[in-house]
Amino acid sequence: MISPVNARDTTQTIALKTGRLAETFIFHPDTVARGKELGLDGFRFYFLGRGGVLGDVDAAVVHSAFGYFNPGLVDKLWTSAKERLDPREAAREYIACAHAHARSLFDELSGLEAYVDAASAVINAADDSGLHLFAGWKSEPVPEDAAAAAYHQAVVLRELRGSAHLAAVRAVGLTSMVAHIIKRPNDVAVFGWPEDAHTVTDDERERHTRAEEITDSIVESAVSALSDDQATALIAGTEAMYDALIDRQASSGTTA
Repeated sequence: MISPVNARDTTQTIALKTGRLAETFIFHPDTVARGKELGLDGFRFYFLGRGGVLGDVDAAVVHSAFGYFNPGLVDKLWTSAKERLDPREAAREYIACAHAHARSLFDELSGLEAYVDAASAVINAADDSGLHLFAGWKSEPVPEDAAAAAYHQAVVLRELRGSAHLAAVRAVGLTSMVAHIIKRPNDVAVFGWPEDAHTVTDDERERHTRAEEITDSIVESAVSALSDDQATALIAGTEAMYDALIDRQASSGTTA
């Protein structure tokens, strides 16, 4: 079993790169193009595809799982999107886009099987109580090929951390709107809030720091199920995929 220190180090080492990796397919031109074929623009495909793992639910349920967005924006996009496509079908299509993205990037990478094993161990060890979006995503079938499977599990790990962070934010007494403004001050309007929606206080920043620590603790409790070898494989696979992504973006002139 991994040591507590190594569990915390592993958790923090993979956090940022996993998040960046797992979001690159969302508004990739191929994903956006597939959404348009299905009658959905980029944002609607994102909302319906990502949230479709929850089923045909009301917008309020989606907001409870997503957080951060203005509830009015969620209602507008989710409700109009599911009038055009069944949420579960949208989820399958959205996840297929993630798999195709992975195969285009990672097919030639070696050692991803060990990453899949380690990531799956973390996912299976995580208590999904209260972590609705993570619970939905971890229930989706994992593809058999290593490239798509590795990326699939990276996305699930992103949803684990995201769901855990939302729970932590509420635990310290912050709203998800305030947490969003603190963490992504340049994206306030994109998430449906007025630019002057809130002025952050020092107390709120301190609470947000505590929320980050709680998030680490929640994820760490699942990472603790790994062996030291699995922890090494989890980090190595994360870095290999991230480096491959950066190399591809450098060659195409885009950024992470």
